[in-house]
Amino acid sequence: MPPAIRRRRASALLAVAAMSAALLVTSPTPATAGPNLIRNPGFETPGGPGSDGLPECWHKAGWGDNDVTYQTVADARTGSAAMKVSLTRRVSGDRKALISESPVCAPAVVPGRQYDLSLWYKSTTPDTAVTLFRRDTVNGWQYWTDLMSPPASPTAYARAEVRTPAIPPGTDRIAWGVSVYGIGSVTTDDYVMEEVGVPVPQPGCTGTAEECARGRWDVLPTQNPVRSMHSVVLKNGKVLVIAGSGNDPLAFAAGTFTSAVYDPANGSWRQIPTPADLFCAGHAQLADGKILIMSGNKGYPTADGRLGYQGLKDSYLFDPDTERYIRTNDMHDGHWYPSATVLGNGDVISFGGLKEDSTGNVTAEKFSAAQNRWLPINQVNQTWSYWGLYPSMILMQDGRLFYSGSHVFGNGTPGTGASIYDYDRNTITDVPGLQNKDERDQSASVLLPPAQDQRVLTIGGGNNERNPVANRLTDIIDLKEPSPRYRAGPLLPQGEVDQGQGRRPQRGAEGKMYVSAVLLPDGKVFETGGGLHDRADPVFEASMFDPVTNTYRANMARDPIPRGYHSSSFLLPDGRVMSVGDNPGNNSWNHNVSVYSPPYLFKGARPEITAVPDNRWNYGDTQRITVNRPIAKAELIRPAAVTHSSDPNQRFVDLPLTVHGGNQIDLNVTSNPNLAPPGWYMLFAVDANGVPSVAKWVQLGGAAAAAKASGHHGHAPAPNVHEFADALEKPAKPKLRKRDSAPVSPKIAGCEPAYGTPGVCVPVTFPKSVAATPEARCAWLAQRDFGALKVNGRADPLGLDRNKDGRACGKGDLRTVPKSKPKPEPRQQEESPPGHGGH
Repeated sequence: MPPAIRRRRASALLAVAAMSAALLVTSPTPATAGPNLIRNPGFETPGGPGSDGLPECWHKAGWGDNDVTYQTVADARTGSAAMKVSLTRRVSGDRKALISESPVCAPAVVPGRQYDLSLWYKSTTPDTAVTLFRRDTVNGWQYWTDLMSPPASPTAYARAEVRTPAIPPGTDRIAWGVSVYGIGSVTTDDYVMEEVGVPVPQPGCTGTAEECARGRWDVLPTQNPVRSMHSVVLKNGKVLVIAGSGNDPLAFAAGTFTSAVYDPANGSWRQIPTPADLFCAGHAQLADGKILIMSGNKGYPTADGRLGYQGLKDSYLFDPDTERYIRTNDMHDGHWYPSATVLGNGDVISFGGLKEDSTGNVTAEKFSAAQNRWLPINQVNQTWSYWGLYPSMILMQDGRLFYSGSHVFGNGTPGTGASIYDYDRNTITDVPGLQNKDERDQSASVLLPPAQDQRVLTIGGGNNERNPVANRLTDIIDLKEPSPRYRAGPLLPQGEVDQGQGRRPQRGAEGKMYVSAVLLPDGKVFETGGGLHDRADPVFEASMFDPVTNTYRANMARDPIPRGYHSSSFLLPDGRVMSVGDNPGNNSWNHNVSVYSPPYLFKGARPEITAVPDNRWNYGDTQRITVNRPIAKAELIRPAAVTHSSDPNQRFVDLPLTVHGGNQIDLNVTSNPNLAPPGWYMLFAVDANGVPSVAKWVQLGGAAAAAKASGHHGHAPAPNVHEFADALEKPAKPKLRKRDSAPVSPKIAGCEPAYGTPGVCVPVTFPKSVAATPEARCAWLAQRDFGALKVNGRADPLGLDRNKDGRACGKGDLRTVPKSKPKPEPRQQEESPPGHGGH
């Protein structure tokens, strides 16, 4: 029998099912399994009054537009009864026979424990899933997750077995059954649910007590050779960093554009010929592992303030195998600071940014994976909305996009600051609840682990137009709710801030913008880096967010290198986090590279994935791997493509386990490409102590995935898409008329072009703690090493050139220079006027 069980071709489907059944029959039950927790597991006891014709402890469930029949049939594996559910017509939704959601019937469970579920089945369709519901002690019964897609087995009974994830806190019972979401039938019998004990390795600490509790940062001996604004982890584990001109107008004028590839295996850097100024471009990994890089910088702001940054039309692919850039066709127009979101069929959709004339781009653009080109905009649905710069557009499980409210520069979009965009219907609907929506400039938003839970966390942020103290706010939204809304999360932990006179503890409402948020293989979110103000005042703080408990673990080890504007942090395949970049307002650059080893790397020996016989996976697959000792979970993590706190494609996809004898593990892959868009992923195996393996690389989807996402799936499993967020509180926004662009201030970057070069950022608005006098402003600039500043032309809007000699903050301009420390910042809630902006 082949070690990998998969369903790539309809012609092989029945053979695969037969092999699967034989394998599962002979698999031993774990020695630690408990008694069967299912009441009436074989349907032998008929239901009483009010049972709707189903056996005791079972009920009809499902949703959508379809025709279904439920039958108790004599075609049983054992005994005299089995349950048959048949779909004869389907437009949407699924149907299932589900364990009754009652204290008598639904098995009691213990938070943190895992349970093996198994059943015997015959099915004429591969479009089935083992579906779980859980009872939350506060919110009642709710959908939890799909665990596996059993292969079709139309003539003989086969066995399906899968292990639940750890039971979430606050859950006291679960119910489950087999969903049918394609034309055909499934007959099931002999259900079993057993509690299992996953072996826990002996705890230990292999580092210092501080390393075991907080992790450790190491500054690498070799520096980053380029001014990297963009960081992309490639399918071979190397890291592409892109600078373009690096926010350096002299490099731009000289045509000096740079990139480099870092190899973590040997610590080497290789500089890469770079064809255009890809400074502040967008990027996303395509299904084949190439990196699509769109737009960049066509021109810097003019000294007279007429034009701001200007966007390129250019687009390139970066090939990890040859380490070369390959030109694609152009976009319709420039998009300096564009979004880039991979869709379930492998296409990439892009919004926002600045056009070639510095106005706001209102056209949506789509890169076709099938045609390998940008489509004409008349082939792309248009709302003519201006989404801003680097709007965080996260793919939902049903193919819609969630705009989280995270963006770069200025205010967010009008209304609530967050919304759901339905591409097919071409509608935008606001979603409420985001706190201080116009102070989320360079906040971070992540789809929390696992992606199946459909929850988004948004962290921190500021506003470069008003330049308040950056905030500590975090917000969480559950997109599985009928009418989702953000709810306040715990405040971001505080650390230290350096405002030019040495570090001091943060206080009051002080938080940070320029946040990096990294999904780790143990299921936590590591947040690090940041600054208190626009392009200034680095914050040294790091914490771990636990999506299970919705809490932060404060005081993790802090990166010794400031990481503000143009910095990024990202996960390496060995489980460490790498951090690069920092570009303060004086336009200096920090080339130091630091690497964080989380506490899980000091907990003893790591599990090892010893075999992955097949690294090309399709949706709905069951893939066998071998590990060197028992594990508690496995997942796919999409490699980073991050810039400006933004990586909307970052996601952690749970792989439910079927365990065979401890060391052979079947991994059950989602059938829904919207949960895990096509591409290369890092596969981690994690033990019961949260210690991950080194990742193996697997490729999910490809051409077959694109066909499935388009509905042309034949006999392969179709995407199992659930109906969530289907009763939104607000109506869709009125349609906008076609327009060319949206007005955007040339000073959108928050920098006053009257002083210095375009790369230098003298704030248009100084923090409120700085008095509106030349002495106070020049002292602020001096503390941050701005040096002498040329005045561009006659304009002196901040009054920094009193003697009119063309030099700002010179000796002749200042009466006195205050040496006192900056005043405490006003409390954040006192400086949050209503926002503005426009779709």
